[in-house]
Amino acid sequence: MMKFIRSAFVIARRDFSATVLSKTFLFFLLGPLFPLLLGGAFGSIGARVASRTERPVVAVVMHRADAAQIAAARARLADGLGDEAVVSLVYYAPQPDMPSLQRQLLRHGDPPIQAVVSGWLGDPKVAGNVRPGDPTARQLGLILHDAVTPQFSSPPLLVSPAKTSSGALVKERALTGQIGQMLLFFLTILLSGMLLSQLIEEKSNKIIEVIAAAVPIDALFVGKLFAMLAASVVGIVVWLSAGALLIQLAMHGGVQMLPPPAVGWPGFLLLAIAYFGMNYLLLGAVFLTIGAQAATVREVQTMSMPVTFGQVLLFGFAATAIGSPDAPDAIAAAIFPLSSPMVMIARAAERPDWWPHIAALAWQALWVTLILKLGARMFRKTVLKSGPRTRRWFKRAEWVSGA
Repeated sequence: MMKFIRSAFVIARRDFSATVLSKTFLFFLLGPLFPLLLGGAFGSIGARVASRTERPVVAVVMHRADAAQIAAARARLADGLGDEAVVSLVYYAPQPDMPSLQRQLLRHGDPPIQAVVSGWLGDPKVAGNVRPGDPTARQLGLILHDAVTPQFSSPPLLVSPAKTSSGALVKERALTGQIGQMLLFFLTILLSGMLLSQLIEEKSNKIIEVIAAAVPIDALFVGKLFAMLAASVVGIVVWLSAGALLIQLAMHGGVQMLPPPAVGWPGFLLLAIAYFGMNYLLLGAVFLTIGAQAATVREVQTMSMPVTFGQVLLFGFAATAIGSPDAPDAIAAAIFPLSSPMVMIARAAERPDWWPHIAALAWQALWVTLILKLGARMFRKTVLKSGPRTRRWFKRAEWVSGA
């Protein structure tokens, strides 16, 4: 046992030093920055485009007094729902040829106009791409009804703010659980994918035979897995430090932070570290075993797509637990070992109980041991087969012909 641990430690130290002390590790640390920048840029562009295209624009062709009442009614509705949620109104003076004006506005309006309201407040007429009951028609009905109804001064609404409420707390904790689950998924899919190509260079250069002659194959498997886990932890520490700096800047800027999880921030962070380790070891052992089957870079690239697709399916399965961690599908996702860490990190944000986490960590540790043993056995059978592949029946026929 001690020989196995020493051998695994030697392999882990070798791979860890070769990974962390290389020049390319800096680019690995900068890797998450590019999708974040691209996501922020495309998100802002998409939001801007959506605000331009999804918000309907309605032309109001009425006299100035009627248009003023409609504008006041629209402003009152926007105060309650938010300006972005209410249709945008543009105003035009009536003309003698109203049908021609309507056709011109609907075809060549700038901005593009969805409907035209004409007539007067006692008998308004709507023409355009609207149907009774759709959101634009309902909002126009509310605005016109408010415009013709006499307005009374409403009594002041006295609001007594509370620090928390059960409904708001459940929703906020679900948001924290969703973000924690997404971060766990993102880090795992980013870091564990490297294990697919761990052995390609060593197998192609025949170095793996030299290493296998010095240490047990099982120790080689475990050492490589824990070396990449340690390198991933170094990357996470760097990213967390940068994230903590950004959070401090955001707090000074007045940005609202995430609501606290049910187990508290210290417990949540502790569980996040434990579940990341379990998730990485579970999926990493599977990926290292799959990667050991490949002999070329092209085969690794071919395997990457189904492996990534499988991770997305696991994430979707685990996401069913958010908002209802005690539902049957959520419990099934928590029992399934490959999705259990993501489910339980979301549960830590929504439920204050600690005993399910102790049971889940023990269950995941059991499966880590089983997958490591199974992966090491398959690893031992395939890792030394780095030469050309031949079929057994061909070898047997060649032996028979030689005989």
